[in-house]
Amino acid sequence: MIKAAHIITRLDFGGAQANTLHTARTLDRSRFEASIICGHLGDIDHRVDDANIIRAEHLVRQISPLEDLRAFFELRAKLGEMKPQIVHTHSSKAGILGRLAAWSAGVPVIIHTFHGFGFHPRQGFLKRNFYIALEKFCARFSDALVFVSKANMETARELGIGDPAKYVLIRSGIALGAYPAKTDRELKRAELGLSASHTVVTCIGNAKPQKNPGHFLEAAARLSKTRPSARFVFVGGGEELENLRAAARARGLERVCIFTGWREDTAELLAASDVFALTSYWEGLPRALVEALRTGLPAVCYATDGVTDILKEGVNGFPVKQGDLDAFCGALGKVLDDGALRARLAAGASGTDLAEFDIDFMVRRQEELYSSLLREKGII
Repeated sequence: MIKAAHIITRLDFGGAQANTLHTARTLDRSRFEASIICGHLGDIDHRVDDANIIRAEHLVRQISPLEDLRAFFELRAKLGEMKPQIVHTHSSKAGILGRLAAWSAGVPVIIHTFHGFGFHPRQGFLKRNFYIALEKFCARFSDALVFVSKANMETARELGIGDPAKYVLIRSGIALGAYPAKTDRELKRAELGLSASHTVVTCIGNAKPQKNPGHFLEAAARLSKTRPSARFVFVGGGEELENLRAAARARGLERVCIFTGWREDTAELLAASDVFALTSYWEGLPRALVEALRTGLPAVCYATDGVTDILKEGVNGFPVKQGDLDAFCGALGKVLDDGALRARLAAGASGTDLAEFDIDFMVRRQEELYSSLLREKGII
C-alpha cells in the first residue's frame, strides 16, 4: 500500500481545500492510503473525517519566523513517523514548509500543486521577489509541479520556477454532474428576498482582499442606479464580510447588493441566477466560474490567471482587464441590458467544453502522476 500525505495550511472553504479533501477520500483505496496534514480545520471542519486528518499545530497562514521554524520541525517529525512514499503539498505556506520537511525526512516523491501563487502583481517589489525566490528554491525538491491553469504554468515558466519538464496540468475539479442544479428558481430567490422579475448577478468567493469584493459592491452601486430590477448577490464569508455588509447598508444598498455569507446550496443559487461575475485580483483557476459556466450562466470577470483559460470574449461572457472597474461595469451593464445577448452567451456557457474539469477525472490524473513518479523511483 502506497502512503500519500497531503499537506495544506488550512481547510477553509475554497477550491484547493475541497479538491484536497476529495482526492484524499477518493484515491484508489486498493493502491493508496491517503491522509491530510493541516494546520487548522478552518471553516469546513464539519465536512472532515477526523480519521484522515493530522493536525500540525504550528502550521499557520501568517508569516511568523519562529512559528514557521517550529512548523518545519513538526512536519518533518510527523513525516518521519508516517513514512509516506508521496508528499503532495497545496497552498503557499504548506507548499514551502511541506516540501522542505518532506525532503529533509527523505520522502521519495514530492509534488506541489499551485492553486494560484503566493505572489502577485499588487505586492511590493521586495516581497514579491522574495516569494518567487522561495518558489524557485523549493522547486528543486519537487518531482512534479502541478498547475490548475495554463496561465499559471506560463507565469512559472517565464519566472524560471522549476524545470518545465516537471510541469503537469491537472485542472481544479468540480462535480460536473451536479450542475446545473435542479431547483425551484422562484423559491430559491425568495429565500434571499428576490423575485422572478429581478435580474440576478451572483459572485461566489471568499470575502478577502484577493477576491476584491469591494469592486463587486461598487459595481452594484453604479449599475443599480439605472437598472432597478438588477440585484447583486455575493456568496461567501471571510474577513471582510461584516465590513461589506456595513458598507452596503451605509449606501442604502442592502436590498440591492446582498452578502449571504457561506452557503451549502451554491449550486442552487447559481441555478437561480442570470449572470455570474468575478472581480478577483488574482486566481489560480476559479472553480466558481467553472460551476457557473456549467450552469449555463454568462460571466463577466476580471481576466486573471485561469479565467482566460475558459472565458472567451463574446462567446460565453466577457473577460475584462484586471482591476478596470469602468470596463467591468460597461461589460456587465451590456449583459444586463440586452436579453438576446444574455441568452446567446448563456448558450455559449452551456456549450463550453469542461470535461477536463470533472473532479473524478482530476483524481484519476493524480493517480496516474503518482504511479508514473513511483515507477521512475523504482518504488513500484
